[in-house]
Amino acid sequence: MRLSKNFVLSEITRSNTAKRLNISNAPDKEHLRNMQRIVSDLIQPIRDALGPIRITSGYRSPALNRAIGGSRKSQHCKGEALDLQFWEDGKMCNQKIYDWIIEEGIEFDQMINEFDYAWIHISLKAENNRKQILEAYHDEDGDTKYRYADVG
Repeated sequence: MRLSKNFVLSEITRSNTAKRLNISNAPDKEHLRNMQRIVSDLIQPIRDALGPIRITSGYRSPALNRAIGGSRKSQHCKGEALDLQFWEDGKMCNQKIYDWIIEEGIEFDQMINEFDYAWIHISLKAENNRKQILEAYHDEDGDTKYRYADVG
């Protein structure tokens, strides 16, 4: 199923873990609507501006989310979040996604610079988007923590 001119549903629902563990990762109609929104309103415009975008994690069924140890409140389970990477000339340039979204004032709910731009987590809801910008990091115990980003 095509979600936009450059993105198809299978790249948003693809999961090696789901395949390996024989877990269904099929979205329902509400999840499909949410995925259509995030792709058409956010991801396709990024792709049009920057070039090819790699979706490294998309929709996760609740069973898949549990299997990978995802947050119980993960927007991936609602079809509202994607993890992205952008490569240019063989080099990962994820900060370009982050900077472009901020510069263009694009609507989003949450954007996370994951571990010094290893990937960008981005979410979009139907309404009441927070425009929350965070950074993920590991504390002294190796636990993942989040803090508000300094975008000033």
